[in-house]
Amino acid sequence: MGFSIKLAPGVRIRASSRGIRTSVGPRAARVHFGAGRTGFSTGAGPVGFYTSLGGGRGRSGSGGRGTSAAAYQRQLAAQQRQAAQAQRAEEAQHLAQAFLRILDLHRVNFSAATRPVAPEPAPPDRASIYQHYEQHALAGVGFFERTKRAQAKQRAAQWTDAEVRRQWTTLLEQKAGWQQFLDQRWQQLCSNDPDVVLETLEEAFEDNEAASAAVGVTGDEVSLVVLVPTVEQVVPKRMPTTTQAGNLSLRKLPQRDRAAYYKQFVCGQVLVTLREAFAVAPAIGSARVAVLRHDGPDSYGRPGVSCLLATEIHRASLNGVRWAEADAAAIVNDTSTELLLNPRARTGELLPLNLAGESAITELINAVDLAELTDR
Repeated sequence: MGFSIKLAPGVRIRASSRGIRTSVGPRAARVHFGAGRTGFSTGAGPVGFYTSLGGGRGRSGSGGRGTSAAAYQRQLAAQQRQAAQAQRAEEAQHLAQAFLRILDLHRVNFSAATRPVAPEPAPPDRASIYQHYEQHALAGVGFFERTKRAQAKQRAAQWTDAEVRRQWTTLLEQKAGWQQFLDQRWQQLCSNDPDVVLETLEEAFEDNEAASAAVGVTGDEVSLVVLVPTVEQVVPKRMPTTTQAGNLSLRKLPQRDRAAYYKQFVCGQVLVTLREAFAVAPAIGSARVAVLRHDGPDSYGRPGVSCLLATEIHRASLNGVRWAEADAAAIVNDTSTELLLNPRARTGELLPLNLAGESAITELINAVDLAELTDR
């Protein structure tokens, strides 16, 4: 019957450069710093490598007052080599950080939501209140009329006490009203009220790297959509490594390895979205996730959207996962109760799913509005 994913009635999904909005209607990777040159190594993902990121120590020599043209050319060439090595080392650091970020996407922790408590109000400003009443009480009283001035100040103090009590009572009543509203929202969230769950997740997903949105709630299951960029936008084409002689090299990443890193990225985005959803919506027990990709316009200028992955994962299946050790693709594979993938046999490249018989995913794609991405 195909992969089932809930799309709330009338939901439209708008994708833009700022994210998705909905509306109604592996092994560890390390960077090494210490004695010698800075290096990057990883045993995670499809490829293991180590590379030193710094330049070697240069030698300095002394010469006579006059420098021959040949010596000058040698010095100039040495300076150019050093500059090229420094530039290559800097590029290697940026590449290393990009690969590390892909491998660590799913390791972000989120604090579990707790019952919200209305903040304690700031007490009334007694000094300013007294100043107001003192000016009023002393109006028309002469400077040398000490008895009348003392009596006026006493009245001002009494008025101040009464006003402070009145304002403080009002503030406490406002706090109680705000707490009542928060308790009601918390109860609705814990009861999986669809509107409250969708609003809560929309707010939580606003700052996500990959655009994410909750599009429907059925019982204790939420349906999520994640929009990921293409492999060209995510995985570098070259990887820092070293030659047999120990020199820094930026080798071209084989297609199979690049596809494997992209799969890690896609699965990492699924897991980080799931972990955040389960953290902020404490009563949600499972999630169905569809990963979509904007493939650009076709020959007619129509926006193309494909689905790369669809999965169902239960909250309980994530208990005990060794996040610091397992890679994202392995976790998705091991925790999914239902998983749709279409890897190319030779390279492992993620191909769009065949949506024949997948009416729910087709409906989801048809609800995505990519106008803001394609009309730029």
